[in-house]
Amino acid sequence: MRELSAAVRDLLKNPTDLIPVIAQDAQSGEVLMLAWMNQESLALTIATGQATYWSRSRNELWIKGATSGHTQSVQSIALDCDGDALLLRVAQVGGACHTGARSCFHQPIELSN
Repeated sequence: MRELSAAVRDLLKNPTDLIPVIAQDAQSGEVLMLAWMNQESLALTIATGQATYWSRSRNELWIKGATSGHTQSVQSIALDCDGDALLLRVAQVGGACHTGARSCFHQPIELSN
């Protein structure tokens, strides 16, 4: 098990909580997906440079693209001002969405105003 450094852990609002993570294309700025991390997946992401998330449905770590080949090479990580959300800027290979789409955010909802 990879441990998160004390310096990073101290920045997190609640290090034992799951942390929502937005993955954004580092070149285009396109928002690709929302996922979750725990301390171990964040530590692995920092150590390897490969986006590693916590699957809430499977209750396990998953390296983005390990089975699909649609990988995310992390270019930078930023923590929000409250210490409870992360932004990963990534180099995406293939689709980020489990459906194969480039982005998970491809279903627009029209405003009524």
